[in-house]
Amino acid sequence: MTGRSSDWLLRQLPYGMLAEDFFVRFVSIFQAEAETLLQHADNLPHLADVDLTPPAMVRAMGAWLGTDGIDASYPPEAQRRILRTAAQTLQWRGTARGLVHLLELYSGGPVRLTESGGVFAEGQAPDDVAWAVLEVDSTGPLSEPDFLALVLDEVPAHVQVEVRVGGRIVWPVLTQQEGELAS
Repeated sequence: MTGRSSDWLLRQLPYGMLAEDFFVRFVSIFQAEAETLLQHADNLPHLADVDLTPPAMVRAMGAWLGTDGIDASYPPEAQRRILRTAAQTLQWRGTARGLVHLLELYSGGPVRLTESGGVFAEGQAPDDVAWAVLEVDSTGPLSEPDFLALVLDEVPAHVQVEVRVGGRIVWPVLTQQEGELAS
C-alpha cells in the first residue's frame, strides 16, 4: 500500500470546483478508475514473486519457461513448487538427472531410473538402442495418461522407454493378442 490518500485526485482540484457536488461526483469516477490502475502498478514488483503472485500468474510464468504442465487443479502450493524448480530443471532437460528431478517433482516421490545412456566419443557408441526404465510408486496429482504424456514429452525421441507405476508396466502398452505392442 502506498501513502496516497483516498481522495488524492480530488485534492488536486481548485477549491471552487470542489464546491460543486456534480463535479466532485464526476471526478470521483475517474479517481476510482485511476486508483485501480495505480494499485496494479503498485503490485507489479510482486507479480513475479512466486510466493505472492496469483495462481493464474504462476501458470503463465510456468508456460514462459516451457512448463505447460502446471494444471489449475493442482493445489496452489504445488503449482508454486513446480514453478520454483522449473528453471533449475530446465537446464538439465534431456538428461537422466533432469528427467528424475522433474518426475520426482510431479509424482511427489522417488523415481528409480535404469538406463543405457551416456556420452560416448565418436565411433564408440554402443550398437544397441538407447533405453530407459522409469519406476515410480505414484503419479502424484497427475492421472496416469497425463503422467505418461509428461514422461514421453521429456524423454529424448531416440530412447526407448518403459514406464512402471506401482510395479505395473504402463508403457509400452501390451495388447492381449500375442503380446503385441500398442501405441
